[in-house]
Amino acid sequence: MIKLGKLTLNGTPRIAVGFNDRVPPQAILDVKDFGLDVVELRIDQYSSFEVSHVLNEVKKFKNFPSIATIRSEKEGGDWNLSESKRLDLFKAVIPHVDAVDIELSSASILKQVIKEAHAKKKLVVVSYHNFDSTPNFKTLNQIVYKAKALKADIVKIATMTLSRKDIQTLAQVTLVNSEKNLVTIAMGAEGAISRIFFPALGSLMTYAYLGKPMAPGQFDYKTTSDFLRMVY
Repeated sequence: MIKLGKLTLNGTPRIAVGFNDRVPPQAILDVKDFGLDVVELRIDQYSSFEVSHVLNEVKKFKNFPSIATIRSEKEGGDWNLSESKRLDLFKAVIPHVDAVDIELSSASILKQVIKEAHAKKKLVVVSYHNFDSTPNFKTLNQIVYKAKALKADIVKIATMTLSRKDIQTLAQVTLVNSEKNLVTIAMGAEGAISRIFFPALGSLMTYAYLGKPMAPGQFDYKTTSDFLRMVY
């Protein structure tokens, strides 16, 4: 059992929705009424990276379990500045969120972000994104092992699926590592159904959107919520 803020991630499917800094105040009130589980703060998509601006936006979601992400450009994000600046921004944000998400590939700052988050008693999601393909089971299993060896609290794997075999590979990874606090996502139209059934295999969360998708194959929040209520 693991907790994100006060929210227990215990097998009940949780829905996370990503937000940038262009969210109307009414939308924040709406998602609160919807009972949204988790907000993903996509800081890499903010219009300004000034600390005061970022913290002001982050604090708008203080009543939600939150994961802050400053996604690197090489893994599908918008951050293309220096890693030292990204590290400084992570350090500024960590006290104000429940978790941070950083890529396994961010080798130059990864250990420092993990250390800083754990010092503040925050969770760390170590993530891997592949927008081209789904590696084989052995490769993905090694990614889980490496992330856990670095003391990741949650390991997130999101890959592009082009066939049924790709979905089966991700399903196998999810089943084998279901006790290791895993989030798995099959991106693309072929893998869209994974966002509903992977939680049954042990994936802690699924991701949806309000307004505009942030990854290929996402369903909108209402559709995702309706599916999960019906299935679970």
